[in-house]
Amino acid sequence: MNIRVLGAHNCESQNSKLISLLIDDVLVIDAGGLTSSLSFEAQQKIKAILLTHQHYDHVRDIPTIAMNFYLRNATINVYSIQSVYDALATHLLDEELYPNFLQKPLQNPTIRFTIIESGKLLQIEGYNILAVPVNHGAPTVGYQVASPDGKAVFYTGDTGPGLADCWQRISPQLLITEVTAPDKYKEGAAKSGHLTPSLLKQELTSFRELNDYIPQVVVVHMSPHLEREIEAEIATVGKALGSSITLAYEGMQLNL
Repeated sequence: MNIRVLGAHNCESQNSKLISLLIDDVLVIDAGGLTSSLSFEAQQKIKAILLTHQHYDHVRDIPTIAMNFYLRNATINVYSIQSVYDALATHLLDEELYPNFLQKPLQNPTIRFTIIESGKLLQIEGYNILAVPVNHGAPTVGYQVASPDGKAVFYTGDTGPGLADCWQRISPQLLITEVTAPDKYKEGAAKSGHLTPSLLKQELTSFRELNDYIPQVVVVHMSPHLEREIEAEIATVGKALGSSITLAYEGMQLNL
């Protein structure tokens, strides 16, 4: 399994893109920096998009990739929870801000949206997909993606502390999770459903207590102007836990 980090941050600039992960060139999780990271040809290889929640930095490129597919008379499968469908239909694809590709063209809509149930195992494009609720300001699910050879990655999406129930449901070799800010913003981060390095340490300690190991960890969703502080604190966390924890970057390739 190859995971390519298209976007690793929560803010966008010339050098940073919003969160989006590409698995084996065919499966995408979150669509923040999706279309701007891929050629038209690469976009056409995508078979399915999984969305964690409705916040703009995670769904922004759904309209743009839908337009690219629409103009080629192609369709794209999108999977998420009900609240994400409602947000897209009401705000982004509402025929005023952008065409409603959830219904257009009438006979064969460009976006084939499937509403998923958390905790229910799905088969999508040959992968076993498990959506698990996490703690964030809006309803959010993380995804475990397992390939036929048994390799598995879990991406939390945006999440705050309190992941013990989530940890009991998954067993990945790779954990991709968020750390939005350094510890000086710990209180505000936790209230808004985000992690800091020390909060991540607590969650990884919980993971190890429940599962007897800590997987390889890659951190995303960093605030770019705070990234150096985050990186220094994450290094301390990794050393304390004896674990591999690295910060993601745009174009990063991970292989399982």
